[in-house]
Amino acid sequence: MHGYITRSVRVLAVPLLAGVVAGIAPVTAAAARAVSPGPAGASAVSGRLNGVAATSASNAWAVGDTSGGKTLILRWNGTAWKTVPSPGLADSSLSGVAAASASSAWAVGCSSCSTSSPKPLIVRWNGTAWTQVPSPAPAGSLSGVAATSASNAWAVGTSYSTGKTLILRWNGAAWTQMPSAAPASSTLSSVAATSASNAWAVGFYTAGISVKTLILRWNGTTWKQVPSPSPGAKGLENLLFGVAATAASSAWAVGDISCGCGPGPSLILRWKGTAWKRVPSPGPAGGAALRGVAATSATSAWAVGDTMTGATSFGTVILRWNGITWKQVPSPSPGTSAGLSGVAATSALNAWAVGWTDTTTGTKTLILQWNGKTWT
Repeated sequence: MHGYITRSVRVLAVPLLAGVVAGIAPVTAAAARAVSPGPAGASAVSGRLNGVAATSASNAWAVGDTSGGKTLILRWNGTAWKTVPSPGLADSSLSGVAAASASSAWAVGCSSCSTSSPKPLIVRWNGTAWTQVPSPAPAGSLSGVAATSASNAWAVGTSYSTGKTLILRWNGAAWTQMPSAAPASSTLSSVAATSASNAWAVGFYTAGISVKTLILRWNGTTWKQVPSPSPGAKGLENLLFGVAATAASSAWAVGDISCGCGPGPSLILRWKGTAWKRVPSPGPAGGAALRGVAATSATSAWAVGDTMTGATSFGTVILRWNGITWKQVPSPSPGTSAGLSGVAATSALNAWAVGWTDTTTGTKTLILQWNGKTWT
C-alpha cells in the first residue's frame, strides 16, 4: 500500500504501516556550482543527503549516508562544502540535523538501518568533533531533530517496541524519552521548536484503509495531538514530512496526498495560532511530494521535494511563500533523476536545499543554493 513512501528521505521503517521500508531514494550528483564536495572539494560525494541546517551565511550542515551505508556529514564554512568525519558505524544513516550555534549541533538517524530492529542514532557537534551520544530508546529510528539552545533539543521518529511515535528530549545533560498522545501505528517525520515551551512534530498514522496526517504540539508540559486536515479521499495517504515554525502563532507543515504509487497533490498546512488549515499549493500537474520546509518569517518560506518525471525518474520541486501565496520556482534537476529532501534558510537571501541525483556513475549528493535571485 505504501510503496511510494520508500522514496522519503525523512521517514524510515514503520512496522505497522505496511510497506514503509527503511530505505531511502538513491541520491546522485550535483551540477553547476550546486555540487557537494568530493575529496578535493570539487565533485559530488557518492551517497545522499537527507537534511540540512544553517545558523548563518557562513555556517551550515548537511547530513545523510554514503553509498557504502555509513553516516555522511558535510559542512559549509562560507566558501565551500567539505566532508567532516562522523561516527563510522556500519549500516547507518542520518536523517535530520539541527544547529543552535556554530559550536552546537545535533544529527539523528539510525544504525543497523537495514535490519528488522534499527537502533536510534544520535551524534553531537561540540565545536570540534562529531561524537555519538547514547539514546534512551533501545530500538527504533529517528527522522528529525530541532534545537533552540545548547540545553533544549527534540528528536522524533518511530519506536519499534510500541509501533508508535518516538520522542526524545535533551535537557542539557542527557536525552530522555517522552510520552506522546499519538495513535497506534504512527510515525513522526519532523520536528520544529521556537522555545522551550513551543514545539511541533508531524507525521502520519494508519486509520483503517487510509493514512491520516498527524500533528503533535509541545506546550511546555506535555505533547498533545492537535486536529489536522487529511483532505485525501478514503484509501489515500495523507502524509506530512516536514514542519517549520517562526513563532507560537506561525508554523507550516508539508507533505503530499498519495495513492502509494507516486506523488499526489502537494499538501501544505498552516498554523496561525488557532487551527491547522490547508493552504493552496502549486506544483507539477503530476503531483509533488514536499519533503522539507523552512521559514524565516511570516512572509518568507520555502518547501522542497520531488515529482515524477517518468515511469521511474524524478525531478526536484521548490515552492516559495511570499506572504500571500505559494509559487513554484525553477530548480535544477541534474542527472537522470533527482529529488530534494531538506531545506534551510537564515534570511530571504540565504537558503540551502539538499537531496540526491542519479548519474551514470551512481547515486550522488545534491546541494542547491539560493542566492537571492535563483537556485543554482
